[in-house]
Amino acid sequence: MVLSDPRFANNPATVPHGKAPALQADAMRKLGLAEELIPYLAETILDADGGEHTRLRRLVTPAFSVRRVTALRPRIEQLTDDLLDALPSHAVGGTTDLLEHFAYPLPINVIGELVGVPAADLPAWLRWTHDLSFDQQALGKTLGPLVDYTHHLVRRRRTDPGDDVISDLIRIRDSDGDRLSDRELVTMTLSLVIAGHDTTANFIANSVWALLTHPDQLALLRSDPTLMPQAVQELLRWCGPVLVSRMRYVTDDVDVGWAQFQAGDAVTAALSGANHDPRTFPEPQKLDITRQNAGRGEAHLSFGAGPHYCLGAALARQEAETALSRLLARFPGLTLTGRQLQWHAVSGMRKLVQLPVRW
Repeated sequence: MVLSDPRFANNPATVPHGKAPALQADAMRKLGLAEELIPYLAETILDADGGEHTRLRRLVTPAFSVRRVTALRPRIEQLTDDLLDALPSHAVGGTTDLLEHFAYPLPINVIGELVGVPAADLPAWLRWTHDLSFDQQALGKTLGPLVDYTHHLVRRRRTDPGDDVISDLIRIRDSDGDRLSDRELVTMTLSLVIAGHDTTANFIANSVWALLTHPDQLALLRSDPTLMPQAVQELLRWCGPVLVSRMRYVTDDVDVGWAQFQAGDAVTAALSGANHDPRTFPEPQKLDITRQNAGRGEAHLSFGAGPHYCLGAALARQEAETALSRLLARFPGLTLTGRQLQWHAVSGMRKLVQLPVRW
């Protein structure tokens, strides 16, 4: 209910005057972020509600349609195979970090091509977005160059358009400026690239870890590769990287039966908790790639729900299916190194620091 009820808003500014919680922008100011940079993080499609959110989402939805995502499959397969070909060359002492050399490069290349970021610039994007995730004290030093680069990229695409999301948005901007401002165009580009690779990369890594630590499920999947789409859904439920939703702000007093909320309250939904609810998932702690969903659609909440359901869900599933299928087929002897794995201490996320494997 929290994810779909409009009384639980993403934008705290919609809370009635006098009851609004501290704005996200206030926290950014305290971190020393320049005032002109704040909107690029605090006024995105993820922070919009109602008609404003619908307007922004409609502009980019065609890029993530089933038809366009399906058309991307051959390119995703090629990128996957290229990365797998190169994996042995990254081995040090017989060990390769699968997170660094496979799980991260695949999604950043896919979303980069889709959005319109040149391949040569993608390593810089990875560094910038990593710093945004793990070094808030350097937020200003990181975001400034990233915003400047994206403005420059938009100018390049305006003179040399292509078959990509940035070029599509530029055409919308130039033909009807009332639908999309220059800042919104840049902010949308930033949001799509950042959101379109980090969670997918960590999901691929988490899934490999889960399968390698559950040899019965791995053997079942190897014996019947047609289970892969079903396995990906179960892995999303069992080890998805996003543990909690973004903060929601209560705009009016709400009684949902099991809890009462007052206007101004800040609420977050425990997605991982819902994904392990025994009322929906019998034996929820068990990884079972043959698990059947009793209803229509997804039973898990790893992509959220309601108006803010993940725009790139179909693309993320396809990348994961391709990555896992081809990785397991290419390296039948794939194993973890036996070293103790470390997880990032990032609130609300499940992220490995490394994923060292042997072939």
